Amino acid sequence: MSDKPKSVAGSGAIVSEEKMPGRTVGFVIMFLMIAAVAVILSRHGEPADSMPAASVDQSLDGFRSDAWMLPDDEMLGFVEIAAGTFTMGSNPALDRMAYENERWSSTSRQGAVDLPTFYISRYEVTIAQFRAFARATGLPADIRAIVGPGDYPVANITWPEALAYGRWLQRQLQQSTQTPAALKQLLQAGARLTLPSEAEWEKAARSVDGRVFPWGSQPQSGRANFASSAVVGVGSSACDSCAYGLSDMSGNVWEITRSPLQDYPYDPADDRNNLADDALWVMRGGSYADAINNVRAAVRGGVDPGVRSDSIGFRLVITTL
Repeated sequence: MSDKPKSVAGSGAIVSEEKMPGRTVGFVIMFLMIAAVAVILSRHGEPADSMPAASVDQSLDGFRSDAWMLPDDEMLGFVEIAAGTFTMGSNPALDRMAYENERWSSTSRQGAVDLPTFYISRYEVTIAQFRAFARATGLPADIRAIVGPGDYPVANITWPEALAYGRWLQRQLQQSTQTPAALKQLLQAGARLTLPSEAEWEKAARSVDGRVFPWGSQPQSGRANFASSAVVGVGSSACDSCAYGLSDMSGNVWEITRSPLQDYPYDPADDRNNLADDALWVMRGGSYADAINNVRAAVRGGVDPGVRSDSIGFRLVITTL
């Protein structure tokens, strides 16, 4: 096994091989933050067909200025991940950089997880997309979170703010005439738009063939933005071989999930039960500042829900879980 990675992204953001102690106080604070964001959103609703105000963001190539700056394709950037089983966790015989917290159990290195069909955003959520949300709702997000080139991944966003963006975007997609029929049908049938679970994220990153990186099982440069000095625009690192055609699943910014940081084996019930015992939330994928060992598809980091960091962002899923 490799040595455990050092702390990343400042206070409250770590990659840990040990189960974290209970943090009930932090968990209570987290829910107070979520409640505060919900109150703000309820007081600053946007009419369903009201588009974001004109701005320099409208000149971004490949994104729709009339649809919340989402990608200009038939599913507004959401990519289908078919139902089925995939291999989760790491086998050090196949991945010499594996960390102990990627081990499935005391008797098994990896495990099989079965997931229903879900849809994940092709790119990390961008500054332009989050800025549309902040303008529409009056969200008092830290100004650092919504400045910069519109096609860069949004960062300095807390876990509750990421969840709030997903809920807001879901409302827009459910109500607007700009929403593609297939996308609207998914949401009307009961799917929700939120952060991915760590199982959904890992399946999307490594596909069903057990690859170590989104592009395959061998370290390669040029496929992702890592071991560098700064973030880049989403999709800047061309990776035709990456699983499902997704961009930046390795590097650029860490991506927070809706799963609490708990020991394997993964159990989806852990994403809903006994959360007061685990106030750290899983983040995946590594960042621009990380070395190759921390941008593998199975790497598990942890972040406090209130942390803001220029190396932590997120992407969304449409899921029935």
